[in-house]
Amino acid sequence: MRQEAARWPGVEDAIRAGRAPDLSLIEDVTAAVELGAGGAAVESARLREQVLGFGPLEPLIAESSVTDVLVNGDGAVWVDRGSGVEPAGMSLDDVAARALATRLAGLARRRLDEAQPWVDGVLPGGVRLHAILPPLAESGTHLSLRVPRHQPAGVDGLVRLGAVGDVLAAVLRKVVAARLSFVVIGGTGVGKTTVLGALLAECAPHERIVVVEDVRELAPVHPHVVRLQGRLPNVEGVGGVTMVDLVRQALRMRPDRLVVGEVRGPEVREMLAALNTGHDGGAGTLHANGPGEVPARFEALGALAGLDRASVHAQLRGALQVVIDVARVGPARFVRSVGVTRWTGAEVVIDEALVLDDSFVGGSGGGGGGGCGGGGGVVRRGPGAAELERLLRGADGRGPRRLGVDVA
Repeated sequence: MRQEAARWPGVEDAIRAGRAPDLSLIEDVTAAVELGAGGAAVESARLREQVLGFGPLEPLIAESSVTDVLVNGDGAVWVDRGSGVEPAGMSLDDVAARALATRLAGLARRRLDEAQPWVDGVLPGGVRLHAILPPLAESGTHLSLRVPRHQPAGVDGLVRLGAVGDVLAAVLRKVVAARLSFVVIGGTGVGKTTVLGALLAECAPHERIVVVEDVRELAPVHPHVVRLQGRLPNVEGVGGVTMVDLVRQALRMRPDRLVVGEVRGPEVREMLAALNTGHDGGAGTLHANGPGEVPARFEALGALAGLDRASVHAQLRGALQVVIDVARVGPARFVRSVGVTRWTGAEVVIDEALVLDDSFVGGSGGGGGGGCGGGGGVVRRGPGAAELERLLRGADGRGPRRLGVDVA
């Protein structure tokens, strides 16, 4: 026991330096120390929390309602419990914040130091980490932690969460069954990944889903999911694996569905090309504040890949059929609309087909029948309803009017 206890200083030094020590050492010391022997068991538990946990932020991460924990450069800690960001009633000095960020980066197998002053990664357990150091971050270290919560098992899970009602739930199932290519859009933190994961869970069990992500977030409840994840270059600037690389590799892996977790760079070229060459049923998420912004967002991303506007729209014409818009009002996150693409002869535009009247959002929940959507809103037909109905006939011959959406 004395020999094992003598190894404590090395562990403590690693923690103070912001490094993640060898976890097997912690196990060895814990196993070697008898409970109650000089308080060593208490020390072991404390040290284990510091190495494996989130230090002073651990109580916030453990709260079931927390989705985000943020540490600002001034040390103020903020938390989102589902109703928006609010003060957490605690603070960290910059030394502690930097040490915590550096250690968490190590646990995520990423690097955070003066030469690489920002990091984006996923920690054991699925918490997403972003941190940035001064002088890039004014006044001190900034740390952002996104906490994954319940991943709904299919569209039924979205209904239970109040994200959709019966009408939109039925339509979303048909979108998947008809193997229409779709993107889930919305702002930051509205639940795009949650909705995409639920829809992927609706795919037939025999379908092979290949998911490409820069940072792992998607966790669809499905028996055949293959995940590819990007990698940053090493200190010599080599060894990086980009999303473009991964999409190209994914196409060689016999995907029944190609999924790009977040479309945000030049990989859009490979994605659109794949969806135009027989890889139907593909999906992804896209940052956009509404369906009308989707073509412009694809134009901007296509420019990063060297595509001009005309080429982007020509590719979009055959690659994408459905746009699912996710919104947030206060604590309520819900599917606001389902839209379809339309070719005007010169460009692609998005027509909303089914739209939730979100003036009703905040009601008793999204599981109501008939014309109720997420949060109790009423679903109405939009200008793209007839086209959506035509597309969904590929699923079972019925369209949205058969699902009870008869409101003009």
